[in-house]
Amino acid sequence: MPHLDFTQPPFDVLSLAERQSIRKHTQIRYLAKGEYLPADELQYLYVVIKGQIEQSLKGEFVASYLGSNHSDDPNNNDWFDSRRLPESLIKHSMSASEHAPLQSYHFCASEETLLLQVSGIAVDKISAQNHLVRQMLSDKLPERLKALQQRRHNKPSSTNHYNDQQEVQQIMLQPVIEVRLLPVHIVNANSSLYDATRIMTQAGLKHVLVRPLDYSKDGQETASQIKHLLGMLTDTDICRAISEQQDPATTTCQRYANFNLRTIKATDEIGDALLTMTRYRIHRLPVIDDKGHVVGVLGQSDMLAHIGHHSQLISIQIEQATDLPRLDTAVELIGRYIRAQHQNGVKIGNISRMVQTLNAQVFTKLWQLIVPDEVMANTCLIVMGSEGRGEQIMRTDQDNALILRDGYNHPDLAQFADTFNIHLATLGYPLCDGNIMMTNPMWRQPLKMFNAQISLWFRNTDPMHGIYLSAILDGEYVCGDESLLTQVRQHLILAHRQADPMFVRQFARAALQFGDVNQWWQKFVPLLSGKTASPDIDLKKAGIFPLVHGIRTLALENDVLDVPSSKDRLKALVHARALTQERADTLLEALEFFMAQRLTVALATEDKQARQVNPTTLSALERDLLKECLAVVKSFKNQLRQHYQLEIT
Repeated sequence: MPHLDFTQPPFDVLSLAERQSIRKHTQIRYLAKGEYLPADELQYLYVVIKGQIEQSLKGEFVASYLGSNHSDDPNNNDWFDSRRLPESLIKHSMSASEHAPLQSYHFCASEETLLLQVSGIAVDKISAQNHLVRQMLSDKLPERLKALQQRRHNKPSSTNHYNDQQEVQQIMLQPVIEVRLLPVHIVNANSSLYDATRIMTQAGLKHVLVRPLDYSKDGQETASQIKHLLGMLTDTDICRAISEQQDPATTTCQRYANFNLRTIKATDEIGDALLTMTRYRIHRLPVIDDKGHVVGVLGQSDMLAHIGHHSQLISIQIEQATDLPRLDTAVELIGRYIRAQHQNGVKIGNISRMVQTLNAQVFTKLWQLIVPDEVMANTCLIVMGSEGRGEQIMRTDQDNALILRDGYNHPDLAQFADTFNIHLATLGYPLCDGNIMMTNPMWRQPLKMFNAQISLWFRNTDPMHGIYLSAILDGEYVCGDESLLTQVRQHLILAHRQADPMFVRQFARAALQFGDVNQWWQKFVPLLSGKTASPDIDLKKAGIFPLVHGIRTLALENDVLDVPSSKDRLKALVHARALTQERADTLLEALEFFMAQRLTVALATEDKQARQVNPTTLSALERDLLKECLAVVKSFKNQLRQHYQLEIT
């Protein structure tokens, strides 16, 4: 008689006592072809031993669950909890106040099917004590994705390996306050450099914070309560003053302190602090509490000692590169970094954002090697697309542009742009098939002409205008004069407000063009009658693009144009009450699942585009989550269709 396979998830994490308990509450269930599970039997967890079960909601197909006879692996059986109502199929409104009643699922055998029927009560008792089972069977998509991530990167046979990988993930997600912070020492801006040096020496520090001359306080604040309207003076600043033959006893801190500080919140993740330090090449970050007070200073050496990270080493190699071959070596290290981080179980979002930072340093260094300082000071280099959103993991097509200061020109700009794009291709960043690169004069223009072009795109007179607008909406600063990009973003808001009110509605249509919501599930159905269609699913068309463009559209509608990443756009949309927090979390988790699947394919095959995945090659847990994430896309498309009143096509 068939029995539960305790080597397969979700049962492979059960203790001996839990296995014995669940055996007592398991029985065989047979369904003939066309037979439905009756309503009173929708209180069980089912494992499909042989055959196929189709799940539907209000007559619409939802998912297919397959037995081992449909897989090359005899132990790769799908399972489903008949009690589960996936959150992705709950009607999510654009605001938290709108809800709709839930409908019951129907489960029908599309062929003769043999099931193992496990008591839901018994499963709940085990789940209450075993968090791994609870996570794998959760009705919350983020929890099940965590379970998949752990299973991918943690091998039960190696406890030490498991703990090391978990520690990497946990450390990166820890709040900054977990790192040992340097104490707060403050001097007045009119204090002398000598006084500041004396305090630094006594405290054993290489910096002090500086209170500006126009700072006002009531006299009751302590050092830990000082508002973060402060500057910083470092030992490097004092060395600079001495080299300029300034008298430390009479020269004030005001002259050499930096009052344009980057700060970080005490509750922000260590990974965010690492990104900030790497991106802006700084060594100290004042840490701010929820009241705006400085509670300490995060030092780079202390943070690196805390996390044992090595991305900073790649950053140093990029910075020290003096020619293309040395830069190529650093780029290869980025690839190794991606593979190591993915294998260590680091969240795909953390990997992609760090890769964005490292890539930006590569682009900056290359541009510096090509152009004179004059060009750097009068232009702004930006990247777009997935690179601009910080969602690029593999080196796919370039998307870049150059914004020129009005009135500035250089006779060799076209040659500089051509050299830049060709060298990037040599480094492994392919040229853009759509020619959205600075070699194209359309993407290398003065600010005024750039803005005029954007206004034209909002008239939507050409099918390509939506593509161009999507690119610039995802634009992110790389190097040069950042104020030029800021002015472009300001013009985007103005041009959008002046555009036809129906523009956003038309812009949203692109999210519905790929991965037909009524067809994706067919990829899970075994190929019958000699069909030769590929079972592969296009992860970009069916998953990533609809999510990214749908989020981009909602951001445009709500004037969220200062941040290009999907993650930051979702945060802003929640703040604007355009999405609920739960909905935003689910969309982000689904997007990052698709990104992780693409990376897995890219690392395991020669397919560097890594768009296609064959669901029959996945584990039962991965298939379950792929179905769920595709269902999230489906419901999001329906949400967009209803919100923008788009007809069903």
